[in-house]
Amino acid sequence: MRSRGKKPTNTLITWRFLLVCSVVFLVFMTLVARAAFLQVIEPDKARSESDKRTVRVEKQHVQRGMIFDRNGKELAVSVPVVSVYADPKALHKSLISKVLRQARKNGEDQQALAENTVELDKRIAAYYNNDIRWRELADVLRIDPSKVNSRLRDNPKRRFVYLKRQVTPAVANYIGDLRLPGIHLLDESKRYYPAGEVTAHVIGFTNIDGHGIEGIEKLYEKALTGVEGQRTIRKDAQGREVEVLDERERVEPENIHLSIDQRIQAIAYKAVKSAVLTYKATSGSAMVVDVKTGEVLAMVNSPSFNPNNLNDAAPHKRRNRAITDLFEPGSTVKPLAILAGLDYGAIQPDSIIDTYPGWMRVGGSLVQDTRNHGEMTLREILKYSSNMGVTKVSQEVPKDYFVGLYQKVGFGSDSGTGMVGESSGLFYPNRRWSDHEIAALSFGYNLAVSTAQMARFYAMLGSGGVMRPLTVLKQESVPEGERIFQQKDVEAVVHMMESVFEKGGTAQKVHVDGYRAAAKTGTSKKAAVGGYGDEYVGYFAGIAPASNPRLAVVVMINEPGGDVYYGGATAGPAFAEIVSNALRILNVAPDKDAVAYVEGKDNDA
Repeated sequence: MRSRGKKPTNTLITWRFLLVCSVVFLVFMTLVARAAFLQVIEPDKARSESDKRTVRVEKQHVQRGMIFDRNGKELAVSVPVVSVYADPKALHKSLISKVLRQARKNGEDQQALAENTVELDKRIAAYYNNDIRWRELADVLRIDPSKVNSRLRDNPKRRFVYLKRQVTPAVANYIGDLRLPGIHLLDESKRYYPAGEVTAHVIGFTNIDGHGIEGIEKLYEKALTGVEGQRTIRKDAQGREVEVLDERERVEPENIHLSIDQRIQAIAYKAVKSAVLTYKATSGSAMVVDVKTGEVLAMVNSPSFNPNNLNDAAPHKRRNRAITDLFEPGSTVKPLAILAGLDYGAIQPDSIIDTYPGWMRVGGSLVQDTRNHGEMTLREILKYSSNMGVTKVSQEVPKDYFVGLYQKVGFGSDSGTGMVGESSGLFYPNRRWSDHEIAALSFGYNLAVSTAQMARFYAMLGSGGVMRPLTVLKQESVPEGERIFQQKDVEAVVHMMESVFEKGGTAQKVHVDGYRAAAKTGTSKKAAVGGYGDEYVGYFAGIAPASNPRLAVVVMINEPGGDVYYGGATAGPAFAEIVSNALRILNVAPDKDAVAYVEGKDNDA
């Protein structure tokens, strides 16, 4: 009886043992299968999940490079600012947690409240609206509270939304002290331009993300930006760094040193702005160039804009008119017609040109002066700006040779600055030119040039006939140029150009204090549909000191209002102000005493 009773007990124990072993074996095999699946069949997923928890990327930010003038004065700098952004999803979770905790304190069923979405949303809205910190956030950011509310709560699934870009550190500190859930601060930098509207067209500006949009900021975007550094590391559960997976050194941005002299830039801007306001002109531009190097010392336009506040920066104000706007240059190119005659050998510096009776027909069209000057020297042709005189000279030079020189001095091609938006002008040397078109070309029609192209031409005159491309970057050495004209011919024409300041000259009322200047005035009608309209462009271009040229200065006044529109009257005073002050800044010795001697010698002759 006792032995029979033991068999069922032993069988039960054996069965239980086998069951436990089977379960343990199945669990073990399941774990092995799962591990094999994760490590062999889909290892990337496991690595990805691991990396999400342990791998972090740390960026090493770089500030945008600075822009300096030729003397090291800051023209563009980066200042630290802070942007405020929100995580609506984190905010929504935080508000839900607070509402549920409050419900638990009140003895309510949290599970039932969580499932009642209508009631939950109602309580979340009440909790949000009753927290005065959100109104304080809207006030300090100067944003309508309804806009803040819509950005934060309209789409609770969003993870990132800007509330305000580029606030001051003081505002950021105040927001940080509010300790609002889902609100974060991001360190950034903002571009600041100390010279404001004076250098706006040269420097340009960046957008809110720090990318160059206009001017030097866009032209040298890559150099100014640099490359952010990056470290990819692995951290343990306590947040300690345990492994460096990848490390890339940051590339520091370059600083740009311009050829611009901020002192001369400010003088030129003030002079042009004053001329535009005085003569109620549509716009004005000026350029100052070092004739020995081709460096642009000043490039200004009016109207201008404040690059630190673009709210009033209309497109027409942002345009760099000195390199984009084209006009027929009028009489400012007459020295080139004289040079063409001298270079070809058709005339000599002491040649006499008969302009009687003060008008003539060329190719069926009329060419005339304001009065009959009769026989004139080349000096008098430039002094009185005689259309008849330069037309007679152009008739002595073959057409192809004459037109080729206009192309050779840079008309129809860019000036070399490389600035964004620069125009090459309108000049078609290879077309068939009529006799009258050649005559009109000699006194500045049938081509359109920019202020920069005209400045390059006059810089060539100042350098004794050597053409160099213009540059907005500071040069450490004198760049090699191309000789276009013989030095003796250029010097003869420069001496003739001094006559415009004499009594009876087209700029007799313009006085350059302390310095001799050689210049040419120009006034041209603006082209309109079917011919020419009633608007004018006034030019004044020249070089100084005439005894040993250092600067080429071109001033353009577009569409002056009223009865005064000639270049000598509208642009001349600005030219004189720029030249005299700029030369003093550069410590160029006055040469005015030489005028009486030279003029006396000519008069005696």
